[in-house]
Amino acid sequence: MKTGIVLEGGALRTIFSSGACDGLLEAGLLPDYVIGVSAGIAYGVSYVSRQFGRNLEILTKYANDKRYMGKRNLLRPANRCYFGLKFTYEDIPNRLVPFDYDTFAAFPGEVEAVVTNLNTGKAEYLPVPRRDEHFLLLQATCAMPLLFPVYHLDGMPCLDGGAADAIPYERAFEMGCDRVVVVLTRERSYRREPEKLQPFIDVRYRRYPHFCETMRRRAETYNASRERLFQLEREGKVLLFAPRNTQGFSRIERDVDKIRALWQDGYEQTKARAGEVRLFWGQ
Repeated sequence: MKTGIVLEGGALRTIFSSGACDGLLEAGLLPDYVIGVSAGIAYGVSYVSRQFGRNLEILTKYANDKRYMGKRNLLRPANRCYFGLKFTYEDIPNRLVPFDYDTFAAFPGEVEAVVTNLNTGKAEYLPVPRRDEHFLLLQATCAMPLLFPVYHLDGMPCLDGGAADAIPYERAFEMGCDRVVVVLTRERSYRREPEKLQPFIDVRYRRYPHFCETMRRRAETYNASRERLFQLEREGKVLLFAPRNTQGFSRIERDVDKIRALWQDGYEQTKARAGEVRLFWGQ
């Protein structure tokens, strides 16, 4: 039996997933396969490296640090992103809150990240390099349209994987997983609305008409994907975790108390259901 975990993105709302992963980590529960989108996998690598509480430490220390995120970063020619790329993906993991590359490299399972291919508008599923001190793939999967530059991976222009496949549970099954845990970053009742900034996206990415079409259909695709996911849950094929309430929590949240509370929600849910996950995964 092959086990898997799927981590939805959602920028800083993904601290819920970090809490959930920390609860699983405390219980000694790790799957054979990990896949995530955007911050889901950018935070999720700390689960694979077995670093309990690492993402919570980062956000509580740096959510209000202008080097981490802020409009001024968009004006810097070498950055052109709301988030400080060098600070976030190099200074923090390599110096300030060190990432355990050795433990991550020793993980015997598979770890994948999702990006959206701008040429095709479709999702691409790529293995996360075990030793990349620049975290280039993780930057690309987090590259929210309009807020990040376009990344080129082996010549492929790409942005945030959440545009094409926000909750890649179907990929987990394609990769041979039998028992899949899915961690969402929006409450069960949530439904995505059409993109309000679509006119700006159509102008900014006019060279990539397939990507623009993917963004136009994003809400419809996302909502349908969640409905299929809930059906799989009813059939007992997935275990699902979702935050109780994300109302008032911004994807660029700076309120440290809110950040801690959302992490706590994820942590308490998986801690309470650790026995259920252990049985489901056969561990």
